[in-house]
Amino acid sequence: MGIVWTILVGFVIGVVAKLLHPGKENMGFLATILLGVGGSFLAGIIGQGMGWYQAGQGAGFIASLVVAIILLVIYGRFRDKGIQ
Repeated sequence: MGIVWTILVGFVIGVVAKLLHPGKENMGFLATILLGVGGSFLAGIIGQGMGWYQAGQGAGFIASLVVAIILLVIYGRFRDKGIQ
């Protein structure tokens, strides 16, 4: 059940990040999930490693959104340069 929950939360984070980031992103369903899961994973490693929050706290969701938006910006920069 943990993997399903991670994918579901990752999808929600990916969708919210795409809504908050200005511009049109041509990302599919799978890419959106990967963006959200990647953002959650990196935010968890960074935030919990630095002692800013523990697993399950609201700050982790916010940090996941911020990192997912950063990943979305990086993805957009690479896509604009023709590197895919």
